[in-house]
This record gives sequence, C-alpha cells and structure tokens, in this order.
Amino acid sequence: MPKKPKVLEGDSDGTVVLERRTQKTRPPPMYQVLMLNDDYTPMEFVVIVIQEFFGKDLETATQIMLKIHLDGRGVCGVFSRDVAATKVDQVMDAANKAGHPLQCVSEPLEP
Repeated sequence: MPKKPKVLEGDSDGTVVLERRTQKTRPPPMYQVLMLNDDYTPMEFVVIVIQEFFGKDLETATQIMLKIHLDGRGVCGVFSRDVAATKVDQVMDAANKAGHPLQCVSEPLEP
C-alpha cells in the first residue's frame, strides 16, 4: 500500500513531497502444456504437431512423443496462461481436423 504524502514542516505554501517506492512485481504464473496418450493417434502425427506448434526439432519431438506414449502424458512446453491456452486450442484443432482423438491440456506449473 502506498504511503501517504508528507507535507514538509515549516513550508508555508503547503508543498507536498511524495516518497518513491519501488514496486515488486511477481512474474506471471506459468502453465505447462501436456499431451495425453491414446491408442489411436499415430505417433508420426504427434511428432509433427510437437514440431509445428512447439518449435521442437525432430529428435526432441520424438523424445517427447515417446514420453507421452510410455508415461501416458508428456510436457510439450511451459508458457504464460494465455499462450498455453492458445497452444492447447491449436493442438486440439489440428487433431480434430485430422480426425484424431489426441488430447492436450494445460495445468499450472508448481513453483
């Protein structure tokens, strides 16, 4: 809460002096975008989606795809809330248009 301005004592003209306080801003909360495994979406499609929407190279995208396949879910990236929501929408739209049941979600990243 900002401090109240101080009036200089002995100043007959009522001059006001404001104290400057630096505000500490917290970085925005981050969200991780996860893809969930299913038994129908081709692995090649998942790799392409990871490359296209998350900017990963072929090797990294393949590693993420294998993590999704083996562990049931995998992190594709960490973003601010709005960017994460956009990424989820892009992936879900691409999967829907291709006729695949691929699921993508975002969740808050634990500090």
